[in-house]
Amino acid sequence: LMLGNLFKESGVVDRLSTQAQNGLMNTITIFLGIAVGSKAKGEIFLSLDTLKIIALGLFAFVIGTIGGLLVAKIMCKVTKGQINPLIGSAGVSAVPMAARISEDVGREYDPQNHLLMHAMGPNVAGVIGSAIAAGILIACFNGYVDGTATADIINAAINSIV
Repeated sequence: LMLGNLFKESGVVDRLSTQAQNGLMNTITIFLGIAVGSKAKGEIFLSLDTLKIIALGLFAFVIGTIGGLLVAKIMCKVTKGQINPLIGSAGVSAVPMAARISEDVGREYDPQNHLLMHAMGPNVAGVIGSAIAAGILIACFNGYVDGTATADIINAAINSIV
């Protein structure tokens, strides 16, 4: 990642910059996935609990995005159009893709609309909020379930919700 940025910002090696941003990054991602996947045991990973975790994560992501959009639309109405509702979709902790998507959608409608830096604020706030929420959940479940691993605490939380 840093190598690609170095190539891009130097402006001297366009072909290397393009390769590092696209092909090399995809290759590294594949090798990282293979390395992590080779350490995972199938009987542990391929279970109903894994599907529950993925479903809850997807549900939380969707609710977070919808909530961010609704709050941003309300803020747009209250401020009489001073706040662009697209920054609400960047309130999730998917840095920097959520902010980039807000930028791309905004630029489709108005090429002079630059939202990236405005969308990074809610994007980083989503990261901070996720860290705080995780800390609160771990602290809450650590008091009730004593002496068990974090995975057991998370599993107990998922089973109590689902």
